[in-house]
Amino acid sequence: MQRYAPQRQFHYTPAILARKERKPPVPTKKQLLIKERKRAKKMKKNVYDNEKMTLDDAITVLRAVEVASPNSTYELVVKTEMGKGTTIPKGRFNLPRETKEQSKDRILVFAEGRQAEEAKKAGADIVGGLELVEGIINGRHQATLFLCSSSLIRGITPKLGRVLGPRGLMPSERRGTVTDDIGGFIRRLKGTSEWKGDKEGTIRQPIAKMHFPVNDVVKNIRYFLTVVKRATGNIRDPKAEATKKDTSQKPSQAITRVLLSSRQGPSIQIVDA
Repeated sequence: MQRYAPQRQFHYTPAILARKERKPPVPTKKQLLIKERKRAKKMKKNVYDNEKMTLDDAITVLRAVEVASPNSTYELVVKTEMGKGTTIPKGRFNLPRETKEQSKDRILVFAEGRQAEEAKKAGADIVGGLELVEGIINGRHQATLFLCSSSLIRGITPKLGRVLGPRGLMPSERRGTVTDDIGGFIRRLKGTSEWKGDKEGTIRQPIAKMHFPVNDVVKNIRYFLTVVKRATGNIRDPKAEATKKDTSQKPSQAITRVLLSSRQGPSIQIVDA
């Protein structure tokens, strides 16, 4: 009797041959946002990230950290919102107790006649009319502060707006650098320093020395915050209110956070700023 070896039966299945590898679904924006939030929660955070203190408590902590460095400096950081069309915040101040020697401004004034003479007597470095415009554009005339009389502002704006505007140096009525009392303005500038934010609206300022009495540190911080709040539209200027001038031509920049830090200490958020 002849025996047949068992044979394996192969089946032709079109469905198997046609099977394709499935691609993973593309996550939606909402799913990506949820995933990112979960990832952020799992990340290790700095112990001081959520630290919030009153101004007096923050000063006490930083003084304790810097006990071996009495010449260390407190740094105040003010974060403001920078909306579309918002100019970089800047201004001038004179702390109740200065932390360092003040730098001298190089002042350029657009004025003619009697106003030009007053500007020279007050100590302006460069004084002239519209003939100074080309020298500013090509870099021949350098200055850290530009002032202009009200009669010449329309003549310099078309050419210098794009040059000085991005640097925050263009004379402006809102900042008080367009004035007919140029001599008085320059005299008031003496003994003051300039503060300026960056493109993100963050203002950093050395505010006091570690060996200062606590009262002096508090006075410096409170004074500087008042200056910044007034310049950013968070406090109305009483002089402008008295003359009923519109101070809302530019959008106000809300202050989102105020931080106090030192060289070796943490950055502490101030809750009563």
